[in-house]
Amino acid sequence: MGLLSTLGWKSSPYLFSFTHSLGKNGSFGRIWWQFDDLKTMEREAKKESFRKYLESSGVLDALTKVLVALYEENDKPSSALEFVQQKLGGPSISDYEKLQAEKSDLQMKYDELLEVHRETCRQLEELRCLKVSTNKDFADGDKQKDGL
Repeated sequence: MGLLSTLGWKSSPYLFSFTHSLGKNGSFGRIWWQFDDLKTMEREAKKESFRKYLESSGVLDALTKVLVALYEENDKPSSALEFVQQKLGGPSISDYEKLQAEKSDLQMKYDELLEVHRETCRQLEELRCLKVSTNKDFADGDKQKDGL
């Protein structure tokens, strides 16, 4: 590894395995290490950017406060997840299940009303067509009378 250090390469078991497996030249291993190092730096930059986003939007503070409140609870709740959800303003699991059932009921009512609406529209269209044909027949009858 002394040669690699003099060339400015970071010492790493990964780099050693690449250069060692490629023999004396080892150029591919060094290129791979540079690429891997760039990917790592890019990943770290993304993580840091995301952390700053969470911090600036107040998420980290909110989560910290909730976790501190959970830590300070004398009687620990049976469901830590439900505790966190309630503290963050979300529905409890039972409330969520009730809301899901209500949503399902409302969806069925909506589907029924939509079918009634479609049937009403179909009937309305039939009446319009009937009215048009009746008016046309009536107008044709007037023309025949006028022609006589």
